[in-house]
Amino acid sequence: MAESNECFNIGSTVSCLTCFDEELQGEVVAFDPHVKLLTLKAAASSGRASLCDIRMVNLSYVSQVNVLREAAGSPLPSLPSLNLAKLNSRAKRSIEEKQRLIQAMQSGVSPEGQKLFIAICKTIEEVTWAGANILVMGQVLISPPYLPENVREHKEGKETNTKTLSYIRKIVDKFHKDQQSLSLNNGTSAAPVVAEVQPVSQ
Repeated sequence: MAESNECFNIGSTVSCLTCFDEELQGEVVAFDPHVKLLTLKAAASSGRASLCDIRMVNLSYVSQVNVLREAAGSPLPSLPSLNLAKLNSRAKRSIEEKQRLIQAMQSGVSPEGQKLFIAICKTIEEVTWAGANILVMGQVLISPPYLPENVREHKEGKETNTKTLSYIRKIVDKFHKDQQSLSLNNGTSAAPVVAEVQPVSQ
């Protein structure tokens, strides 16, 4: 077994002799002294220059380790900095979307209405629930059963542009056409199918 207090520098070339008398040689890619795990990179066994073999070696099963070449003293490459503002913004949007879905479920909105809400959210960010109605951009209200003819101007909201109203109607119409084609492709019809069960005599 290899000594537990050994430390291997990234980029060093080492040779390991396993308890099965197999010799493994390669460049150190990673080393975890706590679990005694050494990751080695070697030339591809397939012979292709564009590939390499990666081996994870458990040092508990290694009888001998020799350092063939120490790594050059070059520092490790620095990791790219994270755009925290962008990550926070994405997390906030995700939380808001989940909260809107929860709000829809609590309002007793039909699954069809929830699906339409999600479909609109993919194109327009400013979408909320007003009871069981979908409110888009504070201007357009879509009421149950969420068909194109249920799209109307929101009287208490901002002034609605006729183009906006028409655009939302097109989104709703496309949603219903897509749902119809999906149900046809899946072999299901929009109307529920009732099966009649006859009693079987013994």
